[in-house]
Amino acid sequence: MQKLTLLDGQKFQITIQRLCHQLIENHNDFSESAIVGIQPRGAYLAKRIGDELRRLQPKANILQGNLDITFFRDDIRTNKDLPQASATEIDFIVENKNVVLVDDVLWTGRTIRAALDALLAFGRPRKVELLVLVDRRFSRQLPIEPDYIGIQVDSVDSQKVLVSWEETDKKDQIILLSEK
Repeated sequence: MQKLTLLDGQKFQITIQRLCHQLIENHNDFSESAIVGIQPRGAYLAKRIGDELRRLQPKANILQGNLDITFFRDDIRTNKDLPQASATEIDFIVENKNVVLVDDVLWTGRTIRAALDALLAFGRPRKVELLVLVDRRFSRQLPIEPDYIGIQVDSVDSQKVLVSWEETDKKDQIILLSEK
């Protein structure tokens, strides 16, 4: 197995900061916006984004939550094991809000489709944008494209993109795994 580190250390943090500055350009004070992380891995990025936005704009009231999509997935019946659901933590209505869905890796687009379905239980957003740390560009099964991208990776289906988080994996990094 070949490992290639795509992003780590200070560059990882700078990438998150850049994404936050792009969000501020488009959402100003966030009075009409909300950040929603897709469980489980997008929740780590959403927390980092929310924390950085609060640091950059201490007076802004930034709505932030996490969305579980387990029972909205199109492959739920094909798994032999019972799915492990995460907690949905959204204590606000998304009705007429500009919602930024956050996930760590965009690959086929199926996770985002499930998140859009799950999000509607909390109201009808005015607009939904997508922020991803890693965009795997050439493997889409659905016509879904991110609005905010940390890095783009040109990879084939046999490769894996792994995002490690300080909170759970002791190190912030993005690795591309390839078979030799």
